[in-house]
Amino acid sequence: MGILGGQRRFEGSGEGALPHGDVGTRVAAAEVTPRAEQSVLTSRRWVTTMLTLAVASLLVMIASLRFGTEEIGFVDSARILFGALRYGETGIDSLGPSSVILLQVRLPRVLLGFMVGSCLAAVGVGLQALLRNPLADPYVLGISSGAALGAAVAMLVGFGKTVLALSAISFCAFLGGLSSLIVVYRIALSYGHLPIHTLLLAGVILNAIFSALIMFITSTMNPNRSFGMMSWLMGTLAAPDYPALIVLTVYLFVGGLILFMQTRALNILTLGEESARSLGVEVERVKKTVFFTSALLSGAVVSVSGLIGFVGMVIPHAVRMMIGPDHRLLLPASALVGGIFLLAADTAARTLLAPAEIPVGVITALAGGPFFIYLLMSRKGGLAR
Repeated sequence: MGILGGQRRFEGSGEGALPHGDVGTRVAAAEVTPRAEQSVLTSRRWVTTMLTLAVASLLVMIASLRFGTEEIGFVDSARILFGALRYGETGIDSLGPSSVILLQVRLPRVLLGFMVGSCLAAVGVGLQALLRNPLADPYVLGISSGAALGAAVAMLVGFGKTVLALSAISFCAFLGGLSSLIVVYRIALSYGHLPIHTLLLAGVILNAIFSALIMFITSTMNPNRSFGMMSWLMGTLAAPDYPALIVLTVYLFVGGLILFMQTRALNILTLGEESARSLGVEVERVKKTVFFTSALLSGAVVSVSGLIGFVGMVIPHAVRMMIGPDHRLLLPASALVGGIFLLAADTAARTLLAPAEIPVGVITALAGGPFFIYLLMSRKGGLAR
C-alpha cells in the first residue's frame, strides 16, 4: 500500500476529501481549525510539504557547513565535497587544510546535529500524542535525565567512544530513559488518568534526583574527565567519527520508522483510550511500542549529545499549529523541522562567541524556555484537571 496507505485512502469524491472509512484521518481532521488546507491530508499535500522541508533541510545543512571559526565559502565547500567523493581519503590531504575541517569536523557534526534534532522532535510528537498534552517531551518528563544517568554510569565504568562502546553506552542510556519513563507514567497513572500537572511534577522530581546522582558520579571522576562530563551534560555536538555516526543512523532510522508506523493509531488515540479501543486500536500495544521506542531514541541521542532540552516540545507544537495534527504528516514534518532547528542552534553556538563555543543545550534552552512558559500560561485553566 505504500507509506501513505495508498492514493485511494487519501482522496475521495470531493477535492482533497477522504473516504469515511479512514477513521484516523477523520479524527485528525475533526481536531484542526476550520481552514480548508488543514482539514484533510491528501497525498499531494503530504508530498509537497515533505519535499519543501527536505529542500529547506539541505539548504540549512549547506549553510551550516560554511560557518564556524574558519569560514569556508560555498564554492570551496562544493569543491572539497566533490573531491572527496571523487578521490576518496587519498585525495583529502591534497585539497588543503580546509578539507580536514570540513570533512572530519564540520560535516559529521552537521549530520549529527540534524539527526539529533530530528530524533528529539519525533519522540516529542509520539509522547505528546500518547499522553495527549503538548507539554510532553523527553527533557521535561525526565527521560533525558534518566538516559544521561545511564550513560554517565557507563562512562564511569570505562566505556570509551568506539563503535562497540557507543552501542553499550546507548544501551545503558536506553535503560535509564526507559526506567525514568516508566516511573513518570506510573506516578501520573495513580490518579486514574494522566493529568498534566502530575506529569510535570514527576518529571521535575526525577530530573532533580537524576541530576544529583549525575553530579555525584561527576565528583568521583578526575578533573579532566569531570570537565568533559559537565560539557556533555550541557549539550554538545562534538563531531563523531563516521563509524559511530553510522551506528547512530541505524538506531535513529529504525526507531523513527517504528514511530511512523504508529501514526494512524496515534490519530485515533486523540479521541481517548476507550474510544480508540472501540475502534479496534490495540491501545496497550501502541503505548508500549511508543514508550519503548521513545526510550531507545532518547538513550541513543543522549549518549552522543548530552542533554539538549525543549526541542521535543517546541518543534512538534509549532509544526502542529502550522500544518494540523494529523500524525502521518506531523511526525515526519516535525522530524525535519527539528533537524533544521538544531542545526541553526548549533551554528549559532559555534559562531556567536567564536573561537569560543556555547553549549548547544544553552541555545535551545534560551529558545525553548520562554515557549514553555507560554504554553503553561495558555493552558493554565487545564492544569487543574
